Amino acid sequence: MNMLITGGLGLLGNAIIKRVQRIKTDKIFVLDKLKNKVRFNYKYKNVFFIHGNFNNLNKIKKILCDKKIEAIFHLGAQTQVLDAIKNPYKTIKTNVMGTVNILESIRSINKSIVLIYSSSDKAYGEVKKKFYKENSKLDAIFPYDVSKSSSDLICQSYSKTYNLKIGIIRCANIYGPHDYNFRRIVPETIISALLKKKLIIRSSGKLKREYVFVDDVADAYYRVFNFLKSSKKLCKIYNIGSGTNYNVIQIVNKINSFFKIKNFFKIKNYSNKEIITQKLNYDKLTKETGWTPKTNFNNGIKKTINWYKKNLFIFKNKI
Repeated sequence: MNMLITGGLGLLGNAIIKRVQRIKTDKIFVLDKLKNKVRFNYKYKNVFFIHGNFNNLNKIKKILCDKKIEAIFHLGAQTQVLDAIKNPYKTIKTNVMGTVNILESIRSINKSIVLIYSSSDKAYGEVKKKFYKENSKLDAIFPYDVSKSSSDLICQSYSKTYNLKIGIIRCANIYGPHDYNFRRIVPETIISALLKKKLIIRSSGKLKREYVFVDDVADAYYRVFNFLKSSKKLCKIYNIGSGTNYNVIQIVNKINSFFKIKNFFKIKNYSNKEIITQKLNYDKLTKETGWTPKTNFNNGIKKTINWYKKNLFIFKNKI
């Protein structure tokens, strides 16, 4: 089957392409608004790049028709929480209406297309109990979080109303190689350490998140897709987590320990409009697909640091 991946030049897109291209897929089309040869360096014969934006409804419809798309991994989004606070309109337009464009294209062109939508643990809002489960209430407040919960609910609505096959994945914080978003805490800490520049933490440093390695996430996405494709169910929702929960300062200190440096950061609290604590229960995913996280945090960080060491030239002028 021919597959479309939106936001395919990002951290998760890269890992999913590597994971999916191993199966018997005719062609994988990578849609991204960025046109960057450094990022698109795939040597696979069945992977093709399309420059474009999923905010363009007609563009999406044309791709689905021309490329005879049968499956979509919708990963593309505005992912920065602080950017969303500064510009909620752009975030909602991209994350909500961009997702609607994908759904509308499927509804009007080919309802048999399987869609995997990349939601977020942020869609739940602040954790009220020990952890979130898939049936926990979506109770987000802040702009980025609401953009994800809204899109999540819209996907559920389209699935139930128009009988579309949709897998919704609510994932913890992803880290790993090929993350070009240097404003995320893991890459920014690594790059700052490599350049011997003091890191600026743009929060209280006490926000606690769950971290999961990107290759493990890609494997989970593939398993959900494969399960949904052969299932009679129309809509499936899964959490992806790791059980590894750290606050920002702990993450920074753990990464800096690999460079044998201590307290090489400064806290500059730009906003208090963020979720304080998050933790996911992913038992459902394990039970139905057999997935479990394979990479512990130390090993994942080692792999990530090694990649940034080899590719530091890309980021030298960014921080």
